[in-house]
Amino acid sequence: MSVNITLLVVMGALFAIGIYLLLERSLTRVLLGIILLANGANVLLLSTGGLAGKAPLYNDNIPASEYSDPLPQALILTSIVISFAVTAFMLGLIYRSWLLARRDEVQDDAEDRRVAAQSSFDEEDDAEVPTETTEFTSPEESEERPGSTKVRDTQYTDSEDIR
Repeated sequence: MSVNITLLVVMGALFAIGIYLLLERSLTRVLLGIILLANGANVLLLSTGGLAGKAPLYNDNIPASEYSDPLPQALILTSIVISFAVTAFMLGLIYRSWLLARRDEVQDDAEDRRVAAQSSFDEEDDAEVPTETTEFTSPEESEERPGSTKVRDTQYTDSEDIR
């Protein structure tokens, strides 16, 4: 199987531009980045399919090496459906954002800025944990403590002893 260098260059360009657009604050550019990434994934799957061959229908006269692999074709169709769903969802987000704020950019929230300005020390997460965290005492400690009762280990074999 030979690799087509043109498909690899196109795939790399689609991935690079798609990732660049995903890092933008405009939702429209994010949508375009998602579309380009999906198309780059489709080209990647297309290049893994190998050379074009005969339809993957079984026939006794055709050797197996001349068939085309149907798995990349199925994966490309799945990728198209998923990218269509994500595109429709993003279009809904863009439309709702435009209706509410008349802008397409994702703005920083005041709460996000307040959290970013906080120190990184969290008293609950960063406090020292004591080495012994159990509330239960060992059997040796329970014998030494005043007022503690020692539990006897007895096994009942007869019904008379249970009463």
